[in-house]
Amino acid sequence: MFIPFFLELKAARVPVSLREYLTLLEGMDSHLVDYDVEGFYYLARATLVKDERHIDRFDQVFSLVFKGVEAVGGESPIDVATLPEEWLRRLAEKHLTDEEKKLVEALGGFEKLMETLKQRLEEQKGRHQGGSKWIGTAGTSPFGAYGYNPEGVRIGQHESRHRRAVKVWDKREFRNFDDSVELGTRNIKVALKRLRRWIRQGADEELDIPGTIHATAEHGYLDVKTRPERRNAVKLLMFFDVGGSMDDHIKVVEELFSAARGEFKHMEYFYFHNCLYEGVWKDNRRRHSEVIPTFDVLHKYGHDYKVIFVGDASMSPYEIAYAGGSVEHWNAEPGIAWLKRVLDQWPNAVWINPVQQKHWGYTHSIGMIREIFAERMYPLTLAGLEGATKELSRRH
Repeated sequence: MFIPFFLELKAARVPVSLREYLTLLEGMDSHLVDYDVEGFYYLARATLVKDERHIDRFDQVFSLVFKGVEAVGGESPIDVATLPEEWLRRLAEKHLTDEEKKLVEALGGFEKLMETLKQRLEEQKGRHQGGSKWIGTAGTSPFGAYGYNPEGVRIGQHESRHRRAVKVWDKREFRNFDDSVELGTRNIKVALKRLRRWIRQGADEELDIPGTIHATAEHGYLDVKTRPERRNAVKLLMFFDVGGSMDDHIKVVEELFSAARGEFKHMEYFYFHNCLYEGVWKDNRRRHSEVIPTFDVLHKYGHDYKVIFVGDASMSPYEIAYAGGSVEHWNAEPGIAWLKRVLDQWPNAVWINPVQQKHWGYTHSIGMIREIFAERMYPLTLAGLEGATKELSRRH
């Protein structure tokens, strides 16, 4: 019965293998879960999903394939036999409180509950809103959706209003991990995990379990050993475009900045507007009075830094290609000259663009920046950021 589930996952581009499918079957044969739809969901997710970016697609497929297991949808009468009674019974035993179980017994017990459901499905025609008897929505009947009853069987509802239902796969809490959506701070941290080079440095801060075991066995008494904590040794330099059209992307860029600050101990950042010129700054409130020469930045940070530009690359082509093209000041040299100096110093630099990739072709300046960066421009999505960090990790 699980073969269609496996095939639907493959069709949804969730990379499941035959070995993982057999592992799921082994878990079922070992009775890790029995007639527990929620337990089966977690077992299947643990065995079949290797990357959190695929959890949302897994949830959607699970809901599609097993929708008859937890709920009955539609507005026409449906055979109650499609509800696995034993699964519902075990779920009730697991999730109902003692008080709620007494309320179920007041109706006549679980058998009476299911018998009444079947009877009302046969009697009812069409949709019912409110009330306490018919199967419908926003009422207190044990059957239906958007109502409240502790013994209820949810029917035709996409989400829980009182958080009593157990369809965790319909909550789709991992939908933001899909690699086609924009990022939140926690998702960015997941994407940045590629850009790591672990070293041990600083004072002894963590327990060295293998060292403690070895020393204890050698000396015959407990000999606790510690060692420096592992830290990410990657050095990151970021340049952020601010103002103008970038105001539309403030939230996601702030999330990127926050995640990077939390992830990298060695991180420096500077701001620019539209294109890089002879000066950058660190405080936007003092952008005109506390300008840092770009040459100073080029000379201060070594070749071992990984460099990321963040900007929509949306500007007049003159700002990139000509002296005097800046909209804010007279630039003695075109922006392209400064970008090429950066790439000479840090050949592994990439450009992250918050504009949706499907719109890049409509802005000429985006194409110019992509060409300058040898196509190393990536969208600000989970997949795009992981592609950028993979590129940075590969280049030296």
